[in-house]
Amino acid sequence: MKNNAMTIKKKIAGRYGEMIIIILVTFFFLSFSHDKAVAQIRAGTGKSNITSNTVDVNDSLYVKALVLENGELRMAIITMDVVAIGTIGNIPDDFLNDVRNEIEDKFDIKRQHVVVNASHNHHDGFLTGDNWLCDDIQEKTVLAVERAILNLEPVKIGAGTSSEEMFSMNRRIKLNNGKVFTIRHANPDMPDEEIVGLGEIDPEIGILRIDRLNDTPKAILYNYACHPYTGVPNKGVTAEYPGFASRLIEKQLGQGVMAFFLQGAAGDITEIFYKDVNHPRDSKPFGQMLGLNILERVKGITTSETNRLTVVNKVICLPLRSDIIERLNDLEIQKQMLLDSLRSTSLNLKTFLPLYLKYMISESYPSYHKYWYLDEEKKGTDGLKKLDESNRKDIAKYVDNIHLMEKLTHIQEDIYWLKLREELVNKIGGKSIPIEIMGIRIGDFILVTFPGEAFAAVGLRIKELSPYPFTFMAAYSNGYIHYAPDKEAYREGGYEVTNCILAPEWQEIYEREILEVIKQL
Repeated sequence: MKNNAMTIKKKIAGRYGEMIIIILVTFFFLSFSHDKAVAQIRAGTGKSNITSNTVDVNDSLYVKALVLENGELRMAIITMDVVAIGTIGNIPDDFLNDVRNEIEDKFDIKRQHVVVNASHNHHDGFLTGDNWLCDDIQEKTVLAVERAILNLEPVKIGAGTSSEEMFSMNRRIKLNNGKVFTIRHANPDMPDEEIVGLGEIDPEIGILRIDRLNDTPKAILYNYACHPYTGVPNKGVTAEYPGFASRLIEKQLGQGVMAFFLQGAAGDITEIFYKDVNHPRDSKPFGQMLGLNILERVKGITTSETNRLTVVNKVICLPLRSDIIERLNDLEIQKQMLLDSLRSTSLNLKTFLPLYLKYMISESYPSYHKYWYLDEEKKGTDGLKKLDESNRKDIAKYVDNIHLMEKLTHIQEDIYWLKLREELVNKIGGKSIPIEIMGIRIGDFILVTFPGEAFAAVGLRIKELSPYPFTFMAAYSNGYIHYAPDKEAYREGGYEVTNCILAPEWQEIYEREILEVIKQL
């Protein structure tokens, strides 16, 4: 009996041990398979042509979709060759909400996991007041996402940076009175003697390389900050420098790679020579510079499998400005002072131009040849001398009036935009505006969003504050709330400050909130 009891105990212990082993092995395989599912990021790419077929096209406009998933999360990054996602331009105000709803319904991508970025391309018809986009742009956007989902495959991820400063500049010109003038087609430039400096740019290019498992490139996502509005010589539809850069990258890398441009904090950054009147304006060389730079850097970016795919979406409130009436009153006072400074002159444009040229060509003997002046001097007469004195006074008054009228143009333009922003602030109501911000982590690549034209200083500040080296801002994302200057810019003034609805305190709030988002990534 004793031996039987011992035998039964041994059998029970053996079976118990076997169960423990089975449980441990099962747990190991479940954990391993779960880890593999999460670690194996899959990516898909798709695009649709969104150019109208009724306009002259230099190069087509596209909507592109990058879909990423890791077994736990699926998200979409959508880029568009348009000026903005609603508010201005030809993308309807309800586009973002409608397209997100449709993507969520059809593809099981949560709406808060969809980011839509505009390149801020001014040549989608925006500059001329036309619509150069197709009528079914929402359908084309959803189709791009569908195409991306259809080619989802396991990928490897790598991040890197480069720098490009040859074709961008800060368009806010510092003046000797402590104020700032913004270079724009709408305003004549300031006299050279009043200019003392320029603002800063952010030359950094943020690069995300996505490879297939066989190490061939599947997608290149790049972030850079610069307004695209130089255009092309034939004045046709163009995706501007981002389009030229992307096409060069795709052509050189081949193998079906798709390049995605994400506009950065470009609120005060412009392409050089965009007001050139001596040569046809052409953004293609700028795009080629950027594309070649990225191609060279991509060679040195290594990729690996990673389970890092995180999205954080948050709605915050930013304060609205309350100084518009005060600024309008100040501008009206300045306007009246300039009007009071205008003086009469006997010249008009027809008489001024040839006279001005004569006195520019020969400062000492503008009215006739030198020998007449010498002859008068010998005879003791001074008719030419007195004529020159009178003409110089009239020329000086005419030139002074021109400069005054240029300044009046600046002020009148500021008054126009301030009144528009006053209407918008009143329409919004209250003291703040809700905006959506996002943080996205793809491997070591960190992307944060802002729905407006943030200044370069803001983007640089976020990079400085972030604990991650590969942190980049995608401004112009998920909406459009006009310009967002840094705090210092409000004191300096300029077009962007005038065309703004936010109070200066917005920057501090945004920085605090976006850093909390980054911590959750």
